[in-house]
Amino acid sequence: MTRSAKKILSFSIKALVIALAYVFIYKSVSNKAELQQFKNLLQTVDQNKVYVTMSAVVLLMLLNWLLEAFKWKYLTRRLQRMTIWRSIAAVFCGLTWAIFTPNRLGEYGGRILYLPPSKRGYGVFTMAVGSFGQNVVTNVVGATALMWFVFSFLHLNVWVLILLTLLAVSLAAIMLACFFNIKWLAVLLNKIKFMHQYERFFNIIAKYRKRELATVMLFCVSRFAVFSSEYYLVINLLLPQLSIFPTLMMVFNMFFIQSALPTLDLVDVGLRGMTAATFFSYITSQKLAVIACVSSIWFINLIIPAIIGSVFVLKIRFFDRTA
Repeated sequence: MTRSAKKILSFSIKALVIALAYVFIYKSVSNKAELQQFKNLLQTVDQNKVYVTMSAVVLLMLLNWLLEAFKWKYLTRRLQRMTIWRSIAAVFCGLTWAIFTPNRLGEYGGRILYLPPSKRGYGVFTMAVGSFGQNVVTNVVGATALMWFVFSFLHLNVWVLILLTLLAVSLAAIMLACFFNIKWLAVLLNKIKFMHQYERFFNIIAKYRKRELATVMLFCVSRFAVFSSEYYLVINLLLPQLSIFPTLMMVFNMFFIQSALPTLDLVDVGLRGMTAATFFSYITSQKLAVIACVSSIWFINLIIPAIIGSVFVLKIRFFDRTA
């Protein structure tokens, strides 16, 4: 392929990605009555408090993705030494790709394109380590929160409670053991005959030591604390009568259930809203306020970053063998 043809193809792909992202963003936002409802509800709250709270939430959103950028920089140091700015660009680029792909799979593609072509295959499995770590935090905390919910509100048979507790503890233990021994996954994949051709990619997973995985886990826990705080601040803004502990427990339950559901960002907010409304119905009758809060966080955490990321899509070098 000639250099001119590569430039045309590269520009065409970038234009298509940005166009798809903006179409999905428009469809996501234009018909979201929950966002308008959130705006209307804010009119009933002291405006100084609204300004301070929403400013804090936006700053936390930026901190959340900054932590993810530091985690990505740390994870990829075996592949390429990159600046924090390049890591930030990769993360936001991935968010733009994620907006229109099922289960946010496009985030992988968008992010690894900031690696040299020869390292992109390794980058997929490197990113999988970070994603797995984030899922471990979500599921361990979520399983704990779900048990609190069951014991507090469902009043099940004692043997059922014991069984559920054992399942929750087992899930947490297995996920933590698998993460801190992630080389088991590489060994397992290498034993599958038709996967042998990808052995070199799997082996990148096995190179992470427990100390490195502990650092990755620290980033994951920090991110979890940050976006949990975002939810609490917004919910507390509209529903100040709710105590912090049950509010956070319900948020953790929402994360837990949401992590198990395949989805698309276009409909993700609806699923989050329904899940949150179901759990929060046990501690408040303000269902619409809860759904409005969830929608606002979805907009701040995913839609705004996806728009920012479109700038970094333009900087991708599809055919650069050295970048």
